[in-house]
Amino acid sequence: MPKQKTHKGIAKRVKTTGSGKLKHHKGFHSHILTKKSGNRKRNLRQAKLLSKPYQKKYKKLLHR
Repeated sequence: MPKQKTHKGIAKRVKTTGSGKLKHHKGFHSHILTKKSGNRKRNLRQAKLLSKPYQKKYKKLLHR
């Protein structure tokens, strides 16, 4: 039986931390930035951890 392939769409968008959690970058930071506050734009710069339900779902897609 052939090996299962990694879901490349998820692999490009998500990175794994040392402890095995998944982090991602938030959207809405590429254009129409004039109406967004500086505080909001600053928060969009940092990577965030995925929520637990998504972590479970995406780990299955990454490590098949």
